[in-house]
Amino acid sequence: MRKKIVAGNWKMHKNAEQTEDLLNDLIAKLPTVSETLVIVAPTFVNLASAVAHLEFTTIEVAAQNVHQAESGAFTGEISADMLKSVGVDYVILGHSERRAIFKETDALIANKVDASLKHDLTAIFCFGEELKDRQSGNHFNVVENQLTDGLFHITKESWANIILAYEPVWAIGTGETASPEQAQEMHEFIRETVRKAFGSDIAEDVSILYGGSVKPENAKEIFSKPDVDGGLIGGAALKADDFVAIVTAI
Repeated sequence: MRKKIVAGNWKMHKNAEQTEDLLNDLIAKLPTVSETLVIVAPTFVNLASAVAHLEFTTIEVAAQNVHQAESGAFTGEISADMLKSVGVDYVILGHSERRAIFKETDALIANKVDASLKHDLTAIFCFGEELKDRQSGNHFNVVENQLTDGLFHITKESWANIILAYEPVWAIGTGETASPEQAQEMHEFIRETVRKAFGSDIAEDVSILYGGSVKPENAKEIFSKPDVDGGLIGGAALKADDFVAIVTAI
């Protein structure tokens, strides 16, 4: 049965001291017993300390990206093996900012998926349409193509290490949010797309997160939809009270 998941993407925020402070707040305020999987994604330089800090908690740690190569002359990059060596078990791939700002293609993201799976990292695979796609009615095609080209080459067995995160790009950091009905419509389409390619068992087991300006005020209604299994949280993940409210909303 698929998991309920709330993941916080901290992006390029929080230095070492601030990271420790936020983690302490989360440890103090999050429920100690919960069926919801909680994941935080600090910046690279704070991953090892976050893993150590959270060792005796149920909070998991994700990296925000990974390089597709095993090693080599790639200045400034981080490999999947390096992430595993410091205790990281999750990695965010294909985030809309990586696609837009750093020009990551579906083919490149597919290679990163392979590198992550090879080292037993669970990939939080991000995808979603831009405003022009939504306005032109092309949003379903865009989402299907991103899934097919970036992810659908994997084996059925590999789906145990996949979390899907639908991000309507027009609703990230804009204050706009897809309505709960729009989120459910797309999540249902995503699950059906997975079903057609890999079968009902995998489609029903995979968690599909919504990632578009989730806040304490709208989390409960969004999470109430049958095909929304949680959220990939941006700005609200940087404030302990907001993030905890979102986790408890599920």
